[in-house]
Amino acid sequence: MLTKKNDYIKALSITAMCIALCCVLPIPLPFELRNKLSPMHIPVLLCGLVCGWPYGLLCGILGPVVSNLTTGMPPIAMLPRMIPELAMYGFACGLLMKIIRTGKTAPDLVISLVISMILGRIAGGVATVIVGGFPADKAVLTAFFTSYVAQGAVGIAVHLVLIPTLVLALQKARLLPARYKKVKA
Repeated sequence: MLTKKNDYIKALSITAMCIALCCVLPIPLPFELRNKLSPMHIPVLLCGLVCGWPYGLLCGILGPVVSNLTTGMPPIAMLPRMIPELAMYGFACGLLMKIIRTGKTAPDLVISLVISMILGRIAGGVATVIVGGFPADKAVLTAFFTSYVAQGAVGIAVHLVLIPTLVLALQKARLLPARYKKVKA
């Protein structure tokens, strides 16, 4: 969404803010609610959508690391799964927003989010299988991926409503440039 050559300072500032939000958003939530809502995913997805794939990727990598170092959340044992998942979220959101052009911002955002969430969950699942040494048994892998997606279903729904609403509100407030120029009738 930030496209001008001198927007890199704004993009870096937004990325730094999103990394800080990765540290702050999970703090007030109890553990069970953190797992269901996935609050750390919100700033990473937002960063990718607003700033583009390099910044989204950076936020997805640094967000959980900085949060772990400053707050202890996520626990270090979760980092090998969360870093690939969040990095994929930020990367895919930014890349898909460049590619997908339906002519309307809201569908562009939702399509980018849905595909990014699928790719991020796959990346996190693959990382878990590699690090955790899960057996390659089809039934075990199916059960793992089903529970992995089902556990985050509430968060996915919240993200699909909240994030496009935030981006559209920021555009309406002219804090972000409009994606499409309005056509006068």
